[in-house]
Amino acid sequence: MQHTRPPSFDPLRDATVTDLITKRPNIYGFSGLDRSAHIREREGWLTELLEISTTRLVPVWRSRSLVQDTDGTPSAALLSVVEHHHLIARAESVVFLGDYEGVSHVALDLSALEETEAMDIFSANGAFMDLRQIGPLLGRFEGSILAYARGVMWWHQRHRFCGVCGTATEIRKGGHQRSCTNEDCRAPHFPRTDPAVIMLVHDGDRCLLGRQKMWPEGMYSTLAGFVEPGETLEEAVAREVWEESGVHVRDVRYHSSQPWPFPSSLMLGFHAQAKSFEINRNDDELGDAGWYSVEDLARFQDLDKFLPRRDSIARRLIQDWVEERRPDLLPAVDAVPSAYPGQR
Repeated sequence: MQHTRPPSFDPLRDATVTDLITKRPNIYGFSGLDRSAHIREREGWLTELLEISTTRLVPVWRSRSLVQDTDGTPSAALLSVVEHHHLIARAESVVFLGDYEGVSHVALDLSALEETEAMDIFSANGAFMDLRQIGPLLGRFEGSILAYARGVMWWHQRHRFCGVCGTATEIRKGGHQRSCTNEDCRAPHFPRTDPAVIMLVHDGDRCLLGRQKMWPEGMYSTLAGFVEPGETLEEAVAREVWEESGVHVRDVRYHSSQPWPFPSSLMLGFHAQAKSFEINRNDDELGDAGWYSVEDLARFQDLDKFLPRRDSIARRLIQDWVEERRPDLLPAVDAVPSAYPGQR
């Protein structure tokens, strides 16, 4: 079957990563995927796509991604639709993700499979893993598409019923919409992403880090929080910093963003200058907070403290701040481990 479509936006052709951002891109972003939104309207198009031999399947099982290990290096297990076409009928949700270099990728939610069955079916292809364990070791495209598939399937799992009338919903537009099946309602529902600000506050020589009570012992990170309705991003930064630490900020500067489908956030990263310095935790979220110099960060492990995950924008905000001030200490800070077990 001929796979044809009208010209569309190609992220790699029309706007390269270096055109869009001058910094090193964060993990899970900038996949180069052509999402081809214009073709989702046509009924039956996804069925046709699943008959094309080059199409690749991206399995998701209970928010875990299928990963294979080749000589100690993990990679995404993107399956041939020809060899695994039988899995489509067993998927709870089937979602068209987009095209990459002319190859279409479709995600399958196979969470209904029992664990032993899932292990047996995919034993020759790899194992289902928490993406956060191996994200930093994947290529940009593979990390991005696994994150995309994980996030959109999480949304489908939680929107099986209409939020307006409570009637069951059905998948439409290649998995990018769910529609209420109640003829008197027919409300459309679309995948959502929750915007969250995450910020490294500093006074020039020191940065403000805190730890949530639920985190592993010794784990410290930047402050963060969700944007509220009617609030600008800069206001959200100032409010969250004050609520969590009692510190006032100024000169809020955007750094970069990161898709964070754990479960459904878009992290908007900032650096901000401290305007006050006394820490007074105004809510009960943080168990501790403090000011740390670059030299402190370089010997963080000696202080029995750890930095955020290596795949997180929190880690990136810290490392970029260190590099601006003491590039000679960046290797030492980069070597500080995360406290999360199992992360490489």
